[in-house]
Amino acid sequence: MIEDIYEYADPRFRNLTLPNTQLERLYDGCRWAEGPVWFNDGGYLLWSDIPNQRILRWTPEQGVSVYRAASNFANGNTRDQQGRLVTCEHGTRRVTRTEPDGTITVLADAFDGKRLNSPNDVVVHRDGGVWFTDPTYGILSDYEGYQAEPEQAGRNVYRIDPHSGEVVCVADDFVQPNGLAFAPDGQTLYIADSARTHDPAAPHHIRAMEVVDGRWLGKSRVLAQIEPGIPDGLRVDVQGNIWTSAGDGIQCFDAQGTLLGKILLPEKVANLTFGGPRRNRLFITANTSLYLIHVAVAGAQYP
Repeated sequence: MIEDIYEYADPRFRNLTLPNTQLERLYDGCRWAEGPVWFNDGGYLLWSDIPNQRILRWTPEQGVSVYRAASNFANGNTRDQQGRLVTCEHGTRRVTRTEPDGTITVLADAFDGKRLNSPNDVVVHRDGGVWFTDPTYGILSDYEGYQAEPEQAGRNVYRIDPHSGEVVCVADDFVQPNGLAFAPDGQTLYIADSARTHDPAAPHHIRAMEVVDGRWLGKSRVLAQIEPGIPDGLRVDVQGNIWTSAGDGIQCFDAQGTLLGKILLPEKVANLTFGGPRRNRLFITANTSLYLIHVAVAGAQYP
């Protein structure tokens, strides 16, 4: 059943959405919008416009401005426990942190003595560990990075130790790992495999993986197959539901993998994040645009 922009697959989705709200387009000047992250202490959103090599900033009062030009084809963004911006850069094939004075600290640019592929998305665990995915999208062409041959044997998921800075591979059985998000209790990590972008027979699903001692990944299961399109970025709300990008908009699943419903958008969605003072505003990066819609549930505040 479709009502306006909502498609209800399960009655529970009605309790997560606000049918009297409107989908708002906040900006439409991007080439490929990605990596939204909300700064509640500053009241603004940052997101990446990858091919245009910039990170943009939106505030309700001032609209959109350029936060960082020459962004090294920045993609995924998050915040660490100290509120600092952590960014995946395709162009430099590294994960960086922006310090309070604006200087850049490199957190990871290699594994086992070889350059990373092109870090894509990043999250921070409650223990301060930085987890990121490393597919090859940023080195496939000169559009979202710089074309190059991969040096890593696989497309892996990594963890950066918050104390030693050591980079450890925590998953090496993905084809193209992409978006990732922790469950509210930190005991499960959801990871998208978006390999279908270049092979129709390749994975287009989200896996739920057990987090062991906050440092490793254990048991794994496929949470959901995404149709149409692929899973790219994803987020989790305080109830444990998973909100993921898809070819028709945003799809929402419960923690068992049951589809609850969809928010339909006119563009293919790349990523999303919860924001606003109560974390009940869903900011959506979709192709050329940044969208906003209010929902009836708060996003899990992680970190």
